[in-house]
Amino acid sequence: MITDNVRIFSLNTGKQYAEEVARILGMHLASHEEREFEDGEHKIRSLESVRGKEIFIIQSLFSEDSMSVNDKLCRLLFLIGSLKDACALKITLVVPYLCYARKDRKTKDWDPVSTKYLAQIIEAVGTDHVVTLDVHNLQSFQNSFRCYTDHLEARTLFADYFATLAENEDIVVMSPDAGGMKRAEEFSESLGKRLQKEFPVIFMEKKRSEGIVSGSSLVGDVKNKTVIIIDDLISSGTTLSRAASACKESGALKVYAAATHGVFSEEANVNFKSDALDRIIITNSIPDIRINAEVKEKKMVILDTVSLVAECIRRLHTNESITELIK
Repeated sequence: MITDNVRIFSLNTGKQYAEEVARILGMHLASHEEREFEDGEHKIRSLESVRGKEIFIIQSLFSEDSMSVNDKLCRLLFLIGSLKDACALKITLVVPYLCYARKDRKTKDWDPVSTKYLAQIIEAVGTDHVVTLDVHNLQSFQNSFRCYTDHLEARTLFADYFATLAENEDIVVMSPDAGGMKRAEEFSESLGKRLQKEFPVIFMEKKRSEGIVSGSSLVGDVKNKTVIIIDDLISSGTTLSRAASACKESGALKVYAAATHGVFSEEANVNFKSDALDRIIITNSIPDIRINAEVKEKKMVILDTVSLVAECIRRLHTNESITELIK
């Protein structure tokens, strides 16, 4: 049970998602003000006392037409800082989609490690705990933050969705590259537990340099099978469309793609017009789906993460296991 000592905040841009989470918990979002100034600066503050309160801030960090990811991040940092200065007892930041998580290591000389810098500035304003969903590199996320962290996973949502399908078809689970094998194996295990079956896991060779993706060799058999490609996010869709084409050329009957975060650049609208991908399953971690209506209507399925986030907040408040929630 959520006590009166809890307050839930969100930026205006994340209000709808956060309101749905609050509703499940039997709460309302706390009131706050966001003001714009003529010179482009802004102010954000709570409109109610947070002294001694346990604060949860729910906000995905992604770019949209009305606001860049950097603008959102700046506002979020100011909100956290202002709540800490107003004597909030504890601040937990719930970020279903965490920006800059893909730049988690140096791949070239003098490269930035943006994930580490992001962690440092989030902690600097007074954040006590960070929760995210299917971050790009879990080890990097955990190592970058010194404050408490928890990591939610959408694989159970995907396993529930595909359980009926998997009963009637010969399924192969695929990672679009060797680096995602663990994610694919965990999904295969979740799906297998539901149906008391084992599903083979395969991957495709992939190389990336200067933004160019190459490599198309499949490691595993897909002939006359239904392939489920598992990934953490979709941006341009190039990797998924290449993987799907390689599967169809190797005799796959159907190819589905399942990814937690639908970032979707403009290039995705072109890549997803191909017949290689039969269906694309994502979650609503990024509510602003930037994909054309035709692709969205014919191929897109969106799974809801609101209940997962709400249950996570409830368990954090009552000191119950997050590990059990993931399982």
